[in-house]
Amino acid sequence: MKTNKALPILFAVMFLVMVGFGIIIPVLPFYAEEIGASPTQLGLLMAVYSFMQLLFAPVWGRISDKIGRKPVIMIGILGLSLSFLMMAWSTELWMLFAARIVGGILSSANMPTVMAYVADITSPEDRGKGMGIIGAATGLGFIFGPAIGGVFSEQSLNLPFYLAAASSLLTFFFVMVVLKESLTPEQRKVQETGKKPSLIEALKGPNSILFILQLFVSLSLAGLEATYAYFAAATAGLEAVQLGYIFMIMGLAQAFVQGGLVGKLTKRFGEGFVIQLGIVISAIGFSLILFTENFFTAALFLTIFGIGNGFIRPGVSSLLTKTSSAGHGSVTGLLSSFDSLGRIIGPPLGGLLFSITIGLPYLSGMFLSIIALMFYQIYRVRMRKLQF
Repeated sequence: MKTNKALPILFAVMFLVMVGFGIIIPVLPFYAEEIGASPTQLGLLMAVYSFMQLLFAPVWGRISDKIGRKPVIMIGILGLSLSFLMMAWSTELWMLFAARIVGGILSSANMPTVMAYVADITSPEDRGKGMGIIGAATGLGFIFGPAIGGVFSEQSLNLPFYLAAASSLLTFFFVMVVLKESLTPEQRKVQETGKKPSLIEALKGPNSILFILQLFVSLSLAGLEATYAYFAAATAGLEAVQLGYIFMIMGLAQAFVQGGLVGKLTKRFGEGFVIQLGIVISAIGFSLILFTENFFTAALFLTIFGIGNGFIRPGVSSLLTKTSSAGHGSVTGLLSSFDSLGRIIGPPLGGLLFSITIGLPYLSGMFLSIIALMFYQIYRVRMRKLQF
């Protein structure tokens, strides 16, 4: 499938996937509480999903290298639909955990396989643009999904889960009918005979530094997401509705950057410049958040952070798929696994730091950003040595 036709389709697919996923976000805590979940159990309910993604994203990535991208994407989307239905039918806590486990295992196929699809169909020069477009679709889906879920939850707490299941099922049929396979049988043979690095082997080369860099970025982001509502309430007196608007503003700005600027800057200056620019802007955003006083400053400072963060993942994904000798699915799967690890550790760590001092998660985020920047410099030096 030609790039100019496939990218809009992939954008629509990831947007619809994330809308379906986002629909349940504002409802799940209340739904779980109604079934009988304690705050600790709710935390475990969130963590088990990320843990399954940590384990299975690399597996699905490798499977997509062998059997093709389209069937794996379809499995991931159908898995989401199934997990939403299981949640809607849950009457006991163990059923909700089972649904989250199934959802984590199967939906972990989506992001790495879509990114691998982008890597298949884009030239090295346009790789950053393609990854940015997928990031933009993800961000926009995350804006509209929770808003839809919040509206329909007023009628019934389990209605959003049925809605999310229906949305995912429609997306499944859309992929089945419209999306064409990006890997030819010949390309699959080449990827099967190519070396497939295990996690330990992958951590030996220069590219391993990029995985660790993504871990630090994900860790700091997850810490912010877990604590920002409390921080904004304490420093600026903001309430849930105002926070919703702030995250919407940040998401729109991030989507604009990923959908437009990332591709242009990557093509002109390269992935390295984009990654470093994103890390520096994120660090500035973290530091500015500490000076939040009202709605305007909260929206401005969080948006600056969001724009910086929006540069990093597309740049890292593009660079890894260009420099790795392994299959694109294997690489993007491993990257998603590191991202999930950060999302598992980040919330409890952010909560712990917040309990010590409310600004500590953002100081630590700034510190982690500086470490990530240092890691990139190490990566650049090691890659230069390999070339000479």
